[in-house]
Amino acid sequence: MTNQSKSFLIGIDGGGTKTVALLSDLDGRVLGHGLGGPSNYQVVGLRVAGDSINQTVRAAFADANVEPVPPRAICLGLSGVDRPDDYAAFRAWADEQMPGTPTVIVNDAMLVMAAGTPAGWGVAMISGTGSIVYGRAQDGRMTRAGGWGYLLGDEGSGYDIGLAALRAVVRADDGRAPQTALTGMILEHWSLAAPQGLVSQMYFGPVPTQKIAALASVVEGAAFAGDPVAIKILRKAGHELALAVSAVARRLELPGPIPCALAGSTIVKGRIARQMFIEAAASLGLQLDPVTPVSEPAQGALRLARESLREAT
Repeated sequence: MTNQSKSFLIGIDGGGTKTVALLSDLDGRVLGHGLGGPSNYQVVGLRVAGDSINQTVRAAFADANVEPVPPRAICLGLSGVDRPDDYAAFRAWADEQMPGTPTVIVNDAMLVMAAGTPAGWGVAMISGTGSIVYGRAQDGRMTRAGGWGYLLGDEGSGYDIGLAALRAVVRADDGRAPQTALTGMILEHWSLAAPQGLVSQMYFGPVPTQKIAALASVVEGAAFAGDPVAIKILRKAGHELALAVSAVARRLELPGPIPCALAGSTIVKGRIARQMFIEAAASLGLQLDPVTPVSEPAQGALRLARESLREAT
């Protein structure tokens, strides 16, 4: 099918591991899906992030069997875009790449809010490679907690969980901490013979943030099998995420029950991690309802793109 006259919307969900693009018609019906590399420019830089976005957009058009044309509107929901300089960098990029196209640029947590809360207010919590919590009050006020990156924060993220697991393994090997099933599971996951092999994995080259974050699924498996060290790691991660949600809810004075949307593979695919978060939130007095896992945040980007068209008319 080729249809140069048809109008399209594009929704982008860009994270530290991958970028997803959805191509839809003006009614929001998805026509094509594209997948590309990471687009958190705080990690990979603006050039690589922009290349990933372009790659996914082309893939979405190809998936729909449509020749690429400028969309009627596009929403870029990007991790690492939190502050005025971040927005300015991508605004300039969008103006160069898609001149004249109405472009909404938001942090990727706002996609989760749009896709996973009934009325577009509440809290949106992402735990994937990194972590962040955004909140939106019914009167439109917004705030955030977390999202400080792997050196300063990202508590409760896949990276945080994976790094805690690695530290547990080396401490166990030294005899400074209890033995854990994580040792054998991580060595097998990385095809290593002994914990000493972790040194070359970690220090010979750039910090492998995505590779470390991928260990969250290993921790989840160990916890499911009853390993107390893995369970403790996930309990701490859940508590940290709940603290961030509590800080946002308190700052915005959100009334309970609070709609809560969850995204990111660590919390969406991790059943134990999610349960630990819910239990920690309850222990802090948070009433979260409904709690909605969002498996495709790019749907929220399409919703925001459609809203931008309605507001323009």
